[in-house]
Amino acid sequence: MNDEPRSRWTGPGRSPGFLLWRVTLAWQRAMRAALAPHDLTHVQFVLLASAWWLGDHEEPPTQQRLAEQAGADTMMTSQVVRKLADRGLVNRSPDPHDARALRIVVTPEGREVLAAALRDVEQADTEYFAAVDDGFVDGLSRLLR
Repeated sequence: MNDEPRSRWTGPGRSPGFLLWRVTLAWQRAMRAALAPHDLTHVQFVLLASAWWLGDHEEPPTQQRLAEQAGADTMMTSQVVRKLADRGLVNRSPDPHDARALRIVVTPEGREVLAAALRDVEQADTEYFAAVDDGFVDGLSRLLR
């Protein structure tokens, strides 16, 4: 039996997983840079933006619904939402239908911070992904189904 490592790819630059890893790291650096002036981590931004979107298009989300929308762990979501609440960017209030659940509402200050951060994140996205077309986004979406 041969225990030598073998790859079906001709090199790391041909492995989709390796390329995705490298692209993800580079994109995360771009996101950190875009969010630094707003004193937000990427996770905080995603949860704040998701809470805003759900609140404006559906209803103020519970922490569970917010975690589902963001694809995040519920315990981590709870911790991050607590930090956002401590900063006055969101309010957590009891759900009238479920005493165990909390509804998350973006405050006026949170909307202001989000509006500025969203502009910077979308600009960073536009610049970062300028080399790819809409088919790339469609392909990524198919991977999540």
